[in-house]
Amino acid sequence: MASLTNAKRIVVKIGSALLVDREKGTLKSDWLRSLADDIAWLRGQGIDVVLVSSGSIALGREVLGLPRKNLPLEQSQAAAAVGQIRLARAYEEILAPHGIKTAQVLLTLEDTADRRRYLNTRATMETLIGLGVTPIVNENDTIATDEIRYGDNDRLAAQVAVTCGADQLILLSDVDGFYSGNPNIDVSAKRFDVVERITPEIEAMAGDGVSGLSKGGMITKLLAARMATEAGCAMAITLGSRMNPLKSLENGDSSTWFLAHDDPQAARKRWIAAMKTTASVTIDAGAEAALRQGKSLLPAGVVSVSGRFGRGDPIEIISAGGAHLGIGLSRYTAAETQLILGRKSSAVEEILGYKGRAALVHRDDMVVQLMGVDR
Repeated sequence: MASLTNAKRIVVKIGSALLVDREKGTLKSDWLRSLADDIAWLRGQGIDVVLVSSGSIALGREVLGLPRKNLPLEQSQAAAAVGQIRLARAYEEILAPHGIKTAQVLLTLEDTADRRRYLNTRATMETLIGLGVTPIVNENDTIATDEIRYGDNDRLAAQVAVTCGADQLILLSDVDGFYSGNPNIDVSAKRFDVVERITPEIEAMAGDGVSGLSKGGMITKLLAARMATEAGCAMAITLGSRMNPLKSLENGDSSTWFLAHDDPQAARKRWIAAMKTTASVTIDAGAEAALRQGKSLLPAGVVSVSGRFGRGDPIEIISAGGAHLGIGLSRYTAAETQLILGRKSSAVEEILGYKGRAALVHRDDMVVQLMGVDR
């Protein structure tokens, strides 16, 4: 089983039932403080932590005096608008004594389905983490409709883990792992310590879901596990209601680990390498040397642009000698690249009239061919 302290970056998903007292509609402060202790412990090990937290609707409905039942969409969105402020404030106040800064990040399905918005989300998350901030992510329930929502935070958490390149995803749940059947009604149901592959047999065991508290039950957890593990991120399901749930997991409390198929960076590189391109940029010898050393492609190193592309589109990178060098996701459109090619990054704002990215293609969004091997 995986150890949390071996990870570089961990995404932790927290459900409403863990965070909010169902009867009172208030935060479970003691539990939240114990979670804050765990987060501080992980960060003290040099591990980046990102939280994906539900709870805004549950908190908001209490403030607005709305009933504890399924609400019409407009009332749910109103409750989310009220509750999200309280949720963000709670995390800020609980983590501040540990010297941890927090940021609120609200996403919809469109933010990760659209390549340009996905790259922008990824860049924002990387910047926050690089500045020592712990992002608190939630679905933007105030504006999300059925067509543009995840519908459950298990899959949102998996997408966040993929987006920010996490190597572990922890689902703090109301069950202590994945079972061969529903343990509430099947006394023979066995919990898996480890799931190496999500096979059709494993999928059949999920049934209609074990949990009566979560929105999607066990099926959505399997979907999250598939998404995460295929991107190189291991995932654990563990009972979140314990005090200090992350330390409890590290100390061997019951859980199920879904093993990653590869490391996150390698999985991402394969995804990029498989993309089809319809446009290209040609770079100079200096830029080629920099790319072979694992650096980003800056506008200064580009000598020409061929074809049309938008932000987030894959482009072929061609060497000064006309050879295929690699593929990367562009942070500028073809028209913008034409204007800034050959120019220093510091001049981009003056040329375009707005502040842009320092790199045309960031090294994390690029696969460079190196002696026949993708780097």
